[in-house]
Amino acid sequence: MPEVPEPTPPPTVTPARVVIAICLAAPFVALLWVGSYAKVDPTFIGIPFFYWYQMLWVIISTGLTMLAYTLWKRDQRARKGGVSA
Repeated sequence: MPEVPEPTPPPTVTPARVVIAICLAAPFVALLWVGSYAKVDPTFIGIPFFYWYQMLWVIISTGLTMLAYTLWKRDQRARKGGVSA
């Protein structure tokens, strides 16, 4: 009787998961590096750079988190269905 090979699991680290990690890590790196934005100029509608830079990252982080979630759902669907995305 021929042996049926066991299916190999999909790789743990995929390009999609690397992009997900970068999307989730970027806000931390950008905001923990305080020396890069601890200044007053340039101001935006009278708001010092220090404050508007952080508020801009709230919006950017939302977009990156949505992108990471979408990629994660696509990755999970591909793993369950066995179809690569």
